[in-house]
Amino acid sequence: QLRLVESGGGLVQPGGSLRLSCAASGFTLDYYAIAWFRQAPGKEREGVLCISSIGETTTWAASAKGRFTISRDSAVNTVYLQMNSLKPVDTAVYYCIAAPSKLNYCPPVAAFGSGGQGTQVTVSS
Repeated sequence: QLRLVESGGGLVQPGGSLRLSCAASGFTLDYYAIAWFRQAPGKEREGVLCISSIGETTTWAASAKGRFTISRDSAVNTVYLQMNSLKPVDTAVYYCIAAPSKLNYCPPVAAFGSGGQGTQVTVSS
């Protein structure tokens, strides 16, 4: 069974950091582009960052530039989202989604389907 499980969310103060993990089971991430999305209450889903099958990254959310980075570790079949200088507007459920891709770059946001449970990130003092 193909499965992605997110973890690492929690409550953090403004300016703090979190590292989210997206662990895959049942398939290898090496042949997929992996994207992190987030959805805040009452708002539409937003694509945040993506990493291609060969490690090329794309930042979709302008607010994430310079603060968030995405990386992958093939040895543990996991993709990470490092979030620094967190702000209250970053509060959302974050979830990762895989899209099969042989491209060297990330496919567009529309290529990604729906996510799973996700992990809650709350930035508040």
